[in-house]
Order: sequence, then C-alpha cells, then structure tokens
Amino acid sequence: MKIFITGGAGYIGGTVAGLLTERGNKAVVYDNLSHGRRDLLPPGVEFIHGELADRTKIEHIFMDARDAGEPFDGVLNFAALIEAGESMKVPEVYFRNNTAATLSLLEAMVACGPRRLVFSSTAAVYGEPESVPIEETAKLNPTNAYGQSKLLVEQMLAWLNRIHGLRYAALRYFNVAGAPEGPAGVTRGEAHDPETHLIPLILDVALGRRKSIRIYGEDYKTPDGTCIRDYIHVSDLAEAHLLALEALGKGEGNQPPLVYNLGNGTGFSVREVIESARRVTGHPIPAESFPRRAGDPAVLVASSAKAIRELGWKPRYTQLDEIVRTAWAWHQKRYAK
Repeated sequence: MKIFITGGAGYIGGTVAGLLTERGNKAVVYDNLSHGRRDLLPPGVEFIHGELADRTKIEHIFMDARDAGEPFDGVLNFAALIEAGESMKVPEVYFRNNTAATLSLLEAMVACGPRRLVFSSTAAVYGEPESVPIEETAKLNPTNAYGQSKLLVEQMLAWLNRIHGLRYAALRYFNVAGAPEGPAGVTRGEAHDPETHLIPLILDVALGRRKSIRIYGEDYKTPDGTCIRDYIHVSDLAEAHLLALEALGKGEGNQPPLVYNLGNGTGFSVREVIESARRVTGHPIPAESFPRRAGDPAVLVASSAKAIRELGWKPRYTQLDEIVRTAWAWHQKRYAK
C-alpha cells in the first residue's frame, strides 16, 4: 500500500508511519512541522512540507501520484491541535485548524484522491459521559472546543460518505502514552513544546527538569477527587489504525462508516498515574494542587469491545506501569547528558 499521512511527523503519526514501512508499505508524510519532528521519521519515509488547508497542493500530490502510476491507497489524518485547555482560550484557532483545514483535505480526496480515510478523532467528543466505560453509541456532547472541532469533522465525514461514497473510519481515543519499542530500543516518544500532557510532565519532574507536577482539581466525583482517564500505548494505537485501514477495503463504492473507541478499558486517576511513575522511576515526584481547568470531564474511560470484536485488535500494553516504563525509557534516552 501507498498511504498519505497528514501530521505524520508527530508522535502518533510518526509511529504509524514507522509501522507501515516495517510491513513493506510506502508512507508519504505531509506535515507543516509546527509540532512534528522530521529528524525522527523512520528511514524510507517520504516527507512533504505543507499545510493541511492547502487543498491545491494536496490535489497536485494526489494527481502526480496517479499520473506516475502509483496512486495513493488511502489517507491517515493526524494533523490537528490537541490541547483541550488551550481550545477553551482560543476556540477559533481550533475550528480553523482542526475543522476547516480538514475540510480542504476532504475536498481534495473527493476531487481526485483516494476514497479511504482513517480519521484521528477523540473521546472528547463524548464530553461528560452518562456512564462508563463509554460505548460508541453514547451521546456526543463535547465540553471543550477541541472535542467539538473533532466532532464537526466526523459530521462532515458522515455526509461525504453518504453523498460522495468517501469511506472512513473514525477512531476515538483519549490519552495516548508510551514509546514504541524495537530492536534499537525506544526511538521516539511523547514530547510537546510547551508540554501539557500528564505522563511526560510527571517524568520531567523525575528527571529534575521540573520541581513538581500540578494536579488540576481534587474535588471531582471520583474516588480520590482527581480526573480519571483511559491510557492507550502508542504502539497499540498504531496497530489499530492499520487494522481500520484494512477494514475499509480497497474497492470503490459506498461502505458504512466505521467508528471505534480505543483504550485499555481501565481508567486511572491523576494521582494513580503519579504513583505509577514513582514506582517506575524510583523518584518521589512532588505534587501541587491547583483549581480545575475549564472543559475537563471528571471521567473518560473507553470501551474498546467493538474494535476488539470487529477489527481483531489485541492491545499488548494493558498495564499502566508498562506504559509508563516505555515512556520513562525514552525520556531518559532523550535527556541523557
């Protein structure tokens, strides 16, 4: 297969690109490098610098590949801003980048590109769920602009599937963590600038790069008062993307949308994640309490039963300590002096 990967120089997209190439496929990464790292792309991956909103450029890429006799078989779309807290300060940026720019990609696909898309969605489309674990049939009611920006894309996809036969899978996941392991050990992990995700922030404290970890809100209706999230290892997530791509098939014509939650089915509170990191790293990791952040649901835990049943997906990293262990290995390697 030859696959076009938007946002493929990022943490998740780069991991998927690596898995594709390991299995003998051709991955073409399209990224503006606002948050991606070109130097971390696996060998053999073609890179094109560009903006997701540049429909004309993407159309030319699709047409050039088709004219050369090597058309793309599908698209994996990871290009997006992902910070829920930031989205509640500048929602317009998220709607332009995540929603409007993605429409440009979809228009290019309908006009002259492949009709098979795996879309990186989020469990944030559910907002405050009425029950957990969350199933795909749960009410969609985002509590932050980030989740809304992703839900709008899912709604556009549903119409393009119905009218233009664009086949797609929407994969809804929440907290992705860990680092992929291979013969050379861990080669890429989770890092953002500025960093806002819990596990890398905690590991920064263990490395002495931060004095303490901040806990935002200790008055949620959870056993220890802190938010509960479902953590999925990035390698398990990458595997799910390839299975979803395969499930979409290669033929033409209409196919019902595929929508899957991806997680390990077990939720861990902020304090439990901190305790896991203390066990794995052997460091005390001081914590400080701060008020809640706007738009943060109390509990988000996904049921992945449908993906396991229909895709044959089998996550390998189901224990939090194992996920943190791989993340710690990469952080130590990255910041080794």
